Amino acid sequence: KKMTVKAVKMSCTTPNVYTKVPDGGWGWTIAFAFFFVEALTYGIIKSFGVFFNDLMESFDETNSRISWIISICVFVQTFTAPLSTILSNRFGHRFVVMAGGVLISTGMVTASFARTVVDMYVTIGVISGLGYCLSFLPTVTILSQYFDKRRSLVTAVASTGECFAVFSFAPAITALKEQIGWRYSLLSVGVLQLSIIICGSLLRPIIIKEQEEVKAQPPEEPTETKYMLENEQTRTSIESIDSGVEITTSPSNVPGKTKSEPKSEEPKEHVQTLVENKSNPAEPKTKLLDFSVMRDCSFICYAFFGLFATLGFFAPSLYIIPLSLSLGIGKDHSAYILSAMAIAEVFGRISAGWVLNKKPIRKIYIELICVVLLSVALFAFPFASEFWGLMTCSIFFGFMLGTVAGTHIPLLAEDDVVGIAKMSSAAGVYVFIQSLAGLAGPPLAGVLVDTTRNYSSAFYSCAAGMVLGAVFLSLVRPCKVGLCHRQQQCAEEGVVEVVLDLPDDFIDMDIGKAENSGKGCDGV
Repeated sequence: KKMTVKAVKMSCTTPNVYTKVPDGGWGWTIAFAFFFVEALTYGIIKSFGVFFNDLMESFDETNSRISWIISICVFVQTFTAPLSTILSNRFGHRFVVMAGGVLISTGMVTASFARTVVDMYVTIGVISGLGYCLSFLPTVTILSQYFDKRRSLVTAVASTGECFAVFSFAPAITALKEQIGWRYSLLSVGVLQLSIIICGSLLRPIIIKEQEEVKAQPPEEPTETKYMLENEQTRTSIESIDSGVEITTSPSNVPGKTKSEPKSEEPKEHVQTLVENKSNPAEPKTKLLDFSVMRDCSFICYAFFGLFATLGFFAPSLYIIPLSLSLGIGKDHSAYILSAMAIAEVFGRISAGWVLNKKPIRKIYIELICVVLLSVALFAFPFASEFWGLMTCSIFFGFMLGTVAGTHIPLLAEDDVVGIAKMSSAAGVYVFIQSLAGLAGPPLAGVLVDTTRNYSSAFYSCAAGMVLGAVFLSLVRPCKVGLCHRQQQCAEEGVVEVVLDLPDDFIDMDIGKAENSGKGCDGV
């Protein structure tokens, strides 16, 4: 009996029920929604630099104090990741993403009326930052549940929404500022981000019911038929009921059965109950946040990889223009370098998704190669001394950044890390750990630049963090293999103990039964 898809298509609010991961279907709509969620979250964050000069002039503040707006926003976004996981498991992904869209828009709209930079810390940093977390993480989590074989490719392509947003939003907001000013431009961005509510409404839940459960039907009728056939053969040899032998079709009359007919009903009912319980298991109590992933050595190593690698994610985009200006490169050419980096990142994300979609392939090793090359790119920046050197380093870095940034969170769903079953909780804890580096990374690089009076030190510090991340990433697979071997060894030891834990008179009992049956035959 084949079971394909039992999806109720009444409305977007009903869950999709599949016997296995569909690798498509409504998942394409989820991917479409994730593209725009990426554009309206990370795309806006990366484009926020166009407001920096306006905010410094309006509030009469330094660049460092204005930069704390985005630092607080990114920190809140990543620090509250476990809260996002808990709310998603409790209320569902759709409601959480829609609530996040409301918070993002509220923060941005309120920020357009801010009078001090502290107001911006609260509105954009805290309110919108929390909204970014509630919108992004549940969307990428449910997208991973809709895809298996195509997961890497689809997630990588959908995540390019962030890159395309940088292309379109930055020049559009700049042009809009010249017409209506920065406050109304920020207000317009906040209204545009209300579109996240529409994207969240498309996140239809998915339920996977294994096909094996359908096969758990009790073969009662074939067993009964077998007994009936055996009794029919007995009936052919004993024709008369006057012989005193009672002939029935009950399994209790089969040789070797000593229980009476009424008692034989009980095992049948018991077997039926077990089968029904297996077919319709009671729904387990859902954990709002499964901290058991913290006992997994492979996940701990992967979390440390994310912690140190995050140090190298933001530095080039923050310091590439100051570095180029310090080398005597003009502002226009410096902007071209940043744009080239963004374009290369798009190709990097798509290429990584295409490569990781190939079978068979050990995805964790491909990720490791990309991280090592990303470290090389960071080390190469300080050696560039003119425009084309920086352009080459930026393109190389952007491409490698795309391969890592678009895959490091979806890679949690792979069996080498935690698997799809614990993807939601693992993503919350993983992004939470990343928040520490996201908050400390930019200020640490700034301190090094202020101390050494050289922007190259920022790139060296980021490269060192990326190298440490590569070391921990290389330990993920060995830790997982070692854990599997230990579990298999414990399972084998358990089987041996069960086999050896037999009664001492087990063989004697059987020999005694055989002797008694032999005597009975002799007496006949």
